[in-house]
Amino acid sequence: MSNRTAAGTAAPSRREQILGEAARLFAERGFHGVGVDEIGAAVGISGPGLYRHFAGKDAMLAELLVGISERLHDGGRRRVEESLAAGLGPEETLDALIEGHIDFALDDRELITLHDRELDRLPEADRKKVRKLQRQYVELWVSALRAVNADLTELEARVAVHTVFGLLNSTPHLSGSSSMPDRETTAALLHRLARGAFSAAAPRGLAP
Repeated sequence: MSNRTAAGTAAPSRREQILGEAARLFAERGFHGVGVDEIGAAVGISGPGLYRHFAGKDAMLAELLVGISERLHDGGRRRVEESLAAGLGPEETLDALIEGHIDFALDDRELITLHDRELDRLPEADRKKVRKLQRQYVELWVSALRAVNADLTELEARVAVHTVFGLLNSTPHLSGSSSMPDRETTAALLHRLARGAFSAAAPRGLAP
């Protein structure tokens, strides 16, 4: 979970620090392989002290997975709205969505791993919320893609979007700095691959 800060940006709160370490440990060792005491030790507080912030590990997992689903959806919607407000065209809107998801795929690889492994551990209400947010996020992409190429049916566009998500969300398999170029180069490569996949899906092709 990304805890990057920039000049003028507040440092992560204790709650955010706990979530960041929980995400890292859950991704490394699995949900059941991590104890509350270990998460507490990672942020410098006692295990019981964590209960002032979270009811337990289940609550941490729910906040991590619901939270990232909200962040992706809200961020995607904001990028679309900003593109429209700036008078940008469909190509630029699609590029903005791709760029936002690449940021997630590079900065929050632990959350991709968590989602793949642990989503079914969430209570039903939280799991339904995650799925609803994900569907809404996909539809943002489907609309943006079909605005670029209306020859794609909704079903074809949806398949293409899920395929690109699979490509971008493969970053957890690139473990260690030696497995990837620098961040800027990796982001540019992922962007080209995503655009290439969308171009291949389109009957008449997209602009490169």
